[in-house]
Amino acid sequence: MMSMSQDRGMRTTLTLYEDVAVKLKAEAGRSGRSFKEVVNELLRLGLNARRSLKPARRFVVRARTLDPLPGISFDNVEELLDQVEGPLRK
Repeated sequence: MMSMSQDRGMRTTLTLYEDVAVKLKAEAGRSGRSFKEVVNELLRLGLNARRSLKPARRFVVRARTLDPLPGISFDNVEELLDQVEGPLRK
C-alpha cells in the first residue's frame, strides 16, 4: 500500500534516451499500467538492487613457476609445437 507521499509523488521533467522510452512504453502497454507506474516501479527496483549488491570478491592470480619437462624449452615456440604435436601439425 502506498503512503500519501508516494501516492502524490513529485512532478519532474526527465529526459529519456529513445531506446529506454521505447522499452518503457512497451512494458506499459504489455502490463496495462500507466507509463508513470512502470517508470516508478523500475526505478525502485533498480535503486533497491544497487543497495543489495555486494562488492565482488577480489580476483587474485597466484603465479607459479612453469618448469617444462626435461628436453622441452619455451624459447622457440615452433620447435616446441613440433616436439609436442609432431611434424604433421601444420
